[in-house]
Amino acid sequence: MKKTYVVTGGAGFIGSHIAERLLRQGHTVRVVDNMLTGKPEHLEHLKRLNGDLAVHAVSITDLAALYDVFTGAEVVFHQAALPSVPRSVAEPLETHAHCVTGTLHVLKAAGECGVRRVVYAASSSAYGDVEGDSKVETMPPAPISPYGAAKLAAEYYCQVWHHVYQLETVCLRYFNVFGARQDPNSEYAAVIPKFITRMLADQRPTIFGDGSQSRDFTYIDNVVHGNLLAADAPEASGQVMNLATGGSVSLLALVQKLNAILGTHIEPEFAPARAGDILHSQADIHKAQELLDFAPIVSFDEGLARTVAAYQQA
Repeated sequence: MKKTYVVTGGAGFIGSHIAERLLRQGHTVRVVDNMLTGKPEHLEHLKRLNGDLAVHAVSITDLAALYDVFTGAEVVFHQAALPSVPRSVAEPLETHAHCVTGTLHVLKAAGECGVRRVVYAASSSAYGDVEGDSKVETMPPAPISPYGAAKLAAEYYCQVWHHVYQLETVCLRYFNVFGARQDPNSEYAAVIPKFITRMLADQRPTIFGDGSQSRDFTYIDNVVHGNLLAADAPEASGQVMNLATGGSVSLLALVQKLNAILGTHIEPEFAPARAGDILHSQADIHKAQELLDFAPIVSFDEGLARTVAAYQQA
């Protein structure tokens, strides 16, 4: 059955992939994006699908602008934020305005416009460097960056809106999402697209720290899959859960894997560790398995190979 969905941050990396999947399924999609970090080429990609797409060039920091967009929508996939830990260290007030106040606006407008559920893009940065083999939702959060604190604050607001205003909310803590169409050129770019593009140019990738730090890198198709499950899973409302693969890859191992895919032997160069960066991040995904019936549909190695191929073709 055709439904109407809103994707905030729909011109961004993750948001555009969610919007694409919804359009391919025949749904109506309304994208909200002020293009602060969104990309026009992502919107052009969506328009080429010739689906039922409307683009609203407004900011989630403008509450009044959201009401017309949200009216009649079934679910809001709230992906809009000001991403990046380093950027939040440099610009904490702007990070708060977009990640916390902006989320408050999304929740208020969604509740008043009759939206059934908001699926919120939470972040593994909420955990900070809490010790343990893997991050589980019962751990007390301990963010070590303004970005982590802001994303956690918005989680709490989602839970409050569920309990106080009876708006269904689901918070999905993403772990290092990667895939095609991710911007490699930003000062705050994620590590995988940055490494791939440098190594394709026969340049050494830069590792901040000694390279032993590890991440639960999560291919974009797994994140889209989890979001769509979270839109309808009956037991998920009011819950916070990890969305990842449950694995762990060090940055040194990442470089080795990229060399194997590319047939190169490029050694990384090293720079001092950055403030706010977490050493190890691996997810326990049992809660998502239980509440969403979630399981990764693409492995890390397969996702990495697909991503390299996409950048080679770009």
